[in-house]
Amino acid sequence: MRDRADFEGYVAQRSARLLRTAYLLCRDWGQAEDLTQTALAKAWLAWRRVRDDPDPYVYRILANTHASWWRRRWRSEVPTAILPETALEDPADGFGVREELRTALAALPAKQRAVLVLRYYADLPDGQIAEILGCSAITVRSQAARALAKLRVDSAARAAATLGELT
Repeated sequence: MRDRADFEGYVAQRSARLLRTAYLLCRDWGQAEDLTQTALAKAWLAWRRVRDDPDPYVYRILANTHASWWRRRWRSEVPTAILPETALEDPADGFGVREELRTALAALPAKQRAVLVLRYYADLPDGQIAEILGCSAITVRSQAARALAKLRVDSAARAAATLGELT
């Protein structure tokens, strides 16, 4: 029966060869390292059941794992030279905007706040919002219009107050 020391010895002795084999399968050292580590983790789970020479069993795990990764590859991330969006320079800048938005939403009446959150955050259509809130779609649209008007007025008032403080 195989034990932990036996597995550690096997890994120490064979991991370099397994890594080279994995590299030949996928032609990428980073992916080869991941593949080798995954194959060894799977082998460890069945290590007590492995009889005689474990090499065929581990190599089979390596090949099957590579094949399953290759079949699923279309779902993986694809690196690009140009990022699709830019990150904020200072994470605190984004926090200020989010906090201002939370404060502005908190100042709205509950129904108007619910309509805006369901419409713009949850991206639900007016009919579904009306069902959730137990009102008509016309009420949803009027509540959204009133909430947006209030946010525009309040943000203009805050901007004017900020300008007055700066001068």
